[in-house]
Amino acid sequence: MTKTATPKTTPTPQKWYKNYMITVFVIGLPAFVVVACVFFVIFAVKHKDATVRDDWYMDSKALYQDASKDQMAHDLGISGILRFSGDDVVFELNHKDGTAPTYPTTLSVSISHATDKSKDRDLTLAHSKDNIYTGKVTLDPLPSKYYLHINSDDGWRLTQTQKLPAQNVPFSPLSAFDEANLTLPDQRHKRHLENTNTQ
Repeated sequence: MTKTATPKTTPTPQKWYKNYMITVFVIGLPAFVVVACVFFVIFAVKHKDATVRDDWYMDSKALYQDASKDQMAHDLGISGILRFSGDDVVFELNHKDGTAPTYPTTLSVSISHATDKSKDRDLTLAHSKDNIYTGKVTLDPLPSKYYLHINSDDGWRLTQTQKLPAQNVPFSPLSAFDEANLTLPDQRHKRHLENTNTQ
């Protein structure tokens, strides 16, 4: 008795869109990259980097920072403490001789957030009595890094970097001006000797 061979059936090929490899790697990943790029482009346009608020001026195409106000505060020996109590702000102005020659009528305070311009705050402190200035400001409750500047109409300025909210923020003159009068030794003769030795 002879056996008849059964013909082999050719399997029907799977449709390409039902193959998960094509769906994930050929279509899915490129589509995800395109959507992500569009999202980040829109995000970058809407959330531009805020300009740092400070005393800058432009000479031709060069930018320079004006530190004359900071140097005046250093030369006068002016310091102080800014105290926050809710929305109330009190600034205690101190002078190296114990008492300032004259107290400005008002002080301008700028509180600049490190990254978010919408959280910047400006306020004016009014002279209350003696060396005390008072004012009001509402800060963002989330702890963040801020740049604080206290400006006087007399021409001096105090600066500080502080994480806010905080109860007390001390201000002191910039120590960089302590070395302003120091001169470096003349090294020209050593450079001349080095140049002659290398020739």
